[in-house]
Amino acid sequence: MNKVSVYIIAFNEADKIRDAIHSVLWADEIVVADSFSQDNTVQIAEELGARVVQIPFRGFGDLRNQAMAACSHDWIFSLDSDERCTPEARDEILACLENPQADAYYIPRRNYFMGRWIKHSGFYPDYRQPQLFKKGALVFKDDPVHEEFTIVSQRPVAYFHHAIWQFPFKKLEELLHKANKYSTLGANKLTLNGRGACSLWTAMAHGLWAFFHMYILKRGILDGWPGFIIAFYNFEGTFYKYAKFHELQQQWPVPPSPPLRRP
Repeated sequence: MNKVSVYIIAFNEADKIRDAIHSVLWADEIVVADSFSQDNTVQIAEELGARVVQIPFRGFGDLRNQAMAACSHDWIFSLDSDERCTPEARDEILACLENPQADAYYIPRRNYFMGRWIKHSGFYPDYRQPQLFKKGALVFKDDPVHEEFTIVSQRPVAYFHHAIWQFPFKKLEELLHKANKYSTLGANKLTLNGRGACSLWTAMAHGLWAFFHMYILKRGILDGWPGFIIAFYNFEGTFYKYAKFHELQQQWPVPPSPPLRRP
């Protein structure tokens, strides 16, 4: 059977990395691609037998490419710190590796948020990117966030039936932090792509469309509280991405503040 490396990208994930690694102890190699965490992420990972490689964060595209390069085996399974491999997904992966029929496989993700499994909102089956692939068959662009990828293979991609789990937001505070972080990275991506001027109405239109797409078209309305919050999170993240892009374009100067003395 083909051997498989797992890479897990991490930064200050001490509260998540243990469970993520526990779910892939069946793999032939576990690589934690860390970006100089300041908590106990590295210590926990090494205690569990993972090999930690330090990669400066220059965007998620570059991070994933370097993480894949650090893997030793011909097949790679990608897992984020907030994801967990399930026994069913593990068995499907191992069975697949006995006689692979493709070079890249999409694996469904089942998301858990606010005490319930999210069935709509675009969160299931949530085929984000191939997560099992032959080394060299997947290459990412150097995007800061929402990284695009190219599949380098003449064989068609395939899809797994059994899902892994994702816990995208442990608390609402984490959701707000992620919206802030990703909107900044998204604004930088717009700048790198040479996007034109951005007005208030452009930012508002993109934000409202993100909410409508998630809440109505993706039927987030059927997911109750979590569905509304996910849609609102998408509105905020999208709106502030364009608002921050506008800020980068303007680079407003600070009004001069001369020394004040007694008249």
